[in-house]
Amino acid sequence: MNSSNVQRVPETAASPSVPAEPVQGASLARNALHLVTGQVLTMVLGVVFSAALGRTLGAGDFGLYFVISSFAAFALVVVDWGQQYFGIREVARAPERGGELLGTGLVLRAVGTALVCLPTGLSAWALGYDRRTIVFAVAFVALNLPLFLAQNFGVVFRGRDRMGLDATVSVTNRAAGLVLALGALGLGLGLGGVVVAQGLAGMVALAMALRLYRRVDTGPLQFSAATAREILTGGTAIVTMTLTSNVQPYIDAVLLSRLVPKDAVGWYAAAKSIMGTLLAPSLILGAAAFPRLSRSAADPAAFRQELTLARRPMIWMAGLAGVGTWLFADVAIHVVYGQRAFGPAGIILSVFGIGLFLTFIDVLLGTSLTALGRSTAFATVKVGAVVLGSALELWLIPHFQARTGNGGLGVVVSLVLCEGLIFAGLLILMPRGTARLGILADTARAAGAALGTALLLRLLPPLSPWLGIPFCVLVYSAVTAALGLLRRSDLLALRRMLGRTSGRSSQTSAVETGPAPLP
Repeated sequence: MNSSNVQRVPETAASPSVPAEPVQGASLARNALHLVTGQVLTMVLGVVFSAALGRTLGAGDFGLYFVISSFAAFALVVVDWGQQYFGIREVARAPERGGELLGTGLVLRAVGTALVCLPTGLSAWALGYDRRTIVFAVAFVALNLPLFLAQNFGVVFRGRDRMGLDATVSVTNRAAGLVLALGALGLGLGLGGVVVAQGLAGMVALAMALRLYRRVDTGPLQFSAATAREILTGGTAIVTMTLTSNVQPYIDAVLLSRLVPKDAVGWYAAAKSIMGTLLAPSLILGAAAFPRLSRSAADPAAFRQELTLARRPMIWMAGLAGVGTWLFADVAIHVVYGQRAFGPAGIILSVFGIGLFLTFIDVLLGTSLTALGRSTAFATVKVGAVVLGSALELWLIPHFQARTGNGGLGVVVSLVLCEGLIFAGLLILMPRGTARLGILADTARAAGAALGTALLLRLLPPLSPWLGIPFCVLVYSAVTAALGLLRRSDLLALRRMLGRTSGRSSQTSAVETGPAPLP
C-alpha cells in the first residue's frame, strides 16, 4: 500500500455513530446478482487454475500447494481478527467513516501479516515439515499480502452496497492469477513460479481496488490508533466464530500431510477444490438472506416468515447438490484433473456429497442464529465439531490409508459425521416458533428425493454425463414437487424478496465472516 494514500488522524476516542439512512435504490436483487456474477466468474477461473496446477504439477506438488494454502489461510484469518465483518457493519451504519475504517484496517493487515510470518514458519518447523515446505509456507503468507489488502476494500464496497466493485476486485485477482500462473508453468518454473505469480496477481487486484475506491465517496484513507483499538475490540466478538469456521481445514491439511503420502494429499486437495465450488450456492443464498433475517429478528412472526422463504430453496438445493455430487463425482474429477493422476479423488468427492447436503442446511441455520444474536452458541457447536472431527481423523485417516491407500477418505467421513452433529446442535439452538419441525420435515423430504433419484439412476443402464446430469435434475425436481418440498408460491415469494429494496444488504453471510479464500 502506498503510504501517501494514508493520512494520519488524531488519536481521539471513537464516538458512537448514528446509523446512516439506507442508500436509496439499493436492492437485494442487485446485490445478489453481483454476488452470483462474481462467484460464477471466480469459480470458473478457479477451476481452470486448479486444473492447470493439478495437470502440470502432479498430485504431489498440488498437495503441497494445498498445504501451504491452508497455512496461509489460517494465518490470515488470525490477522483479520474479525475486522472484515466488523468493518462492513460499521460502514453500513456510518458511511462517512469508510476512509478511516479502511485505512486503519489496511495498516493493521500489513503489520499483522509481517508479524505472523515468523510464527507460520515456526509452526511448520515444529510440525516436522521439511525446509522446502517451511519456506513455501512463509513465502505464501508474505506474497498474499497484496491480495489480503485488496480484499479489505470490500469493507467499503459492501458497506456501501457496491457489490459489483467487490466482485470486480475478486475476478481481477483470479484472472491475473490464472494468466500469470499459466505463464510460470509454461516457463517450467514449477510451484515456486506459481506462488510468485499469486503475489503479482494480488498487486494487480490491489491496484484495481484503489482505482475503484475513487468511485465510492467515503473520504481519503486515514489511520487512527483509536479506530485500530475499536476494530480489534469489536472484532474480538467475531473472531471466535471465524476461527472455529476456519481451523478445521487447517487441521485437516496438517493431519493429512503428516499421516499419508504426498500423492494422497494431492487427491484430497483436488476433491477439496471442487467441494468449495459446490458450496458456493449455499453461501450466496445465505448472504442474500442474512440482512432480512437480521432486520426481522425482533419479530418472531416476521422472522419465521423470512426463514421459511429462504428455507425451502436452500434445502431443495442441498438435496440436488448432494445427489449430483454422489453420482457424478468421477466425471468432475476426470474433466478437471484427469483420471490417471487423480482418479482416487473421485470417491472422496462422492462421499462428500452426503456432507454437502447437511452443509447447505447448516449454512442457513448458522446464518439464522447469527441474525438472532446467538453467534456465541453457534461458535460453541463449531468448537465441539472441531474437537470431535480432529479426534476422528487421527483414527480414520490411518485406517483408510491402510485399507484403501486413500487416507483422504478419513477426512471426508469425519466431515460427514461432524456436519450431522452441527445440524443437530444448530437445530436445537433454534428458538421456539422458528418451525424446527418444518425444517426437519423439509430435510426429510429432500433426503428422500435425493435417495430415490440416486437409486433410480443406479438401476438404469449407464448414461453419458450429457444425458445423466440433466436427467438427474429432472427426476429430483419431479420427486420434490410431488413431495411438496418446493412450491411455485415459494419461488414467487423468493423472487419478490429479491426485488425489495435493502439499504444494508451488503453484509455477508454469517458463515463467511473471515477474509475471502486464497486462490
